[in-house]
Amino acid sequence: MPAADRSASRTYAGRLRGRRGYSLIEVMVTVAIVAIIASIAYPSYRAYVLRSNRTDAIRSLTEDAQILQRCYSQTYTFVGCAPVPPACPAVTTSPNGFYNVCSTIAALPVQIFTLKAVPIGSQTSDTTCAQFTLDQTGQELAQDSSATDQSTTCWGSN
Repeated sequence: MPAADRSASRTYAGRLRGRRGYSLIEVMVTVAIVAIIASIAYPSYRAYVLRSNRTDAIRSLTEDAQILQRCYSQTYTFVGCAPVPPACPAVTTSPNGFYNVCSTIAALPVQIFTLKAVPIGSQTSDTTCAQFTLDQTGQELAQDSSATDQSTTCWGSN
C-alpha cells in the first residue's frame, strides 16, 4: 500500500474515532432547549385541559335540566322529579368527576329550579369558572373565584 493511501486511511480512521458520541455541551444544549419548550407548552396544555373539563359541568347541568323539564311536562311540578341531583348543600358528582352538582327546587309561589356545579379535585385550579348555574328558564350563569360574571366565557360562547 502506498504511503499516501496509508496516511489518508489513518486520517479517516482518526476522524471516525473522534465522532463516536456527543459532547457534554451538545447534550446540555439539547436538555436546555427541551426544558424551554416544556416550560412554554405545559401551562398552555394545562389551561386547555381545564377548559375542556368544563364540558363535564355543562353536560351534567343540561341533562339534569332536561330531566326536570320532561318531568314538569308530565306532572306540572319539579318537586318529586327523579333522578335529579340532591338538594343543595348535598351534592352528587358529575359523570367525569370534575364537578359537584346540586339542585334547588321550589314549588311555591312558582315552579322554579336552579342547578349548580362547583369544581372539585384538579379542576379547582380553574379560577375563571368557579361555579356554573342553570335555571328553569335556561339562563346559563357562571362566576369566577371572585364572584364576577363569566357566563360568556364559561358556557362556551367565547
